[in-house]
Amino acid sequence: MAAALRVTGAVATITMSQAVVGFDLAYTLADLVGQVRQRDDVWVVVIAAKGPDFCAGTAADALAGVTEDDSRLSDLRVAQMIADIEKPVVCAAQGAVHEQGLEIALACDIRIADSTATFAMRQALSGSMPWDGGTQRLPRVIGRSRAVEMLLTGRELDAETALSIGLVNEVVPPSAVGRRAAEIAAAIAAHGPIALRYLKEAALTGLDGTLSQGLRLEADLSFLLQSTSDRSEGISSFLQRRSPTYQNH
Repeated sequence: MAAALRVTGAVATITMSQAVVGFDLAYTLADLVGQVRQRDDVWVVVIAAKGPDFCAGTAADALAGVTEDDSRLSDLRVAQMIADIEKPVVCAAQGAVHEQGLEIALACDIRIADSTATFAMRQALSGSMPWDGGTQRLPRVIGRSRAVEMLLTGRELDAETALSIGLVNEVVPPSAVGRRAAEIAAAIAAHGPIALRYLKEAALTGLDGTLSQGLRLEADLSFLLQSTSDRSEGISSFLQRRSPTYQNH
């Protein structure tokens, strides 16, 4: 299979087994992403890879003959599928994280990298450009100046450089990247799932508007959260000094 799904507790891990994005992987990911979005027992998602590389880009034969107005191009927009997940998404990045692979990583909320990982947007070197969100998400993560440099030069960054500019959240030894991503996902999943979704929405959607619009969104979501059983459980468990038991409603 091009990718596989495993659910442990409230954490779903989607593991890619192909080093480049082709239609097989794209269709499989679309199905798996759809599943985790629908499952109420999944509160956090991890995106990982089985091989030595997280994702080195797009398969050349997949793009051959595909035009901008071709519906098949939308099928290949894997990063957008992942960005549409309302739940927190953690990326376990290893090896090559290049071109569309970096676009996929950017669509995640938290990125953990192994110390051998490299990051690059090299589309300009072949007279092309990112088309799965890279030109928009990269500046939002690392700032406009650094993003434009990466996009225009195709410069490849090592893991420590990626960490220093905020492209990744943490760098760990290669053998530990999957385990560390799972640990972070499990720690997040210990919190109220509704609050997690609202927090993600407030932080990400708020950045696309003005500060006033973001503050209104935060206030609205905070008000909605007060009416959920998860909020009541959080308060009760705190007062009773016990671990909360959330129900996702």
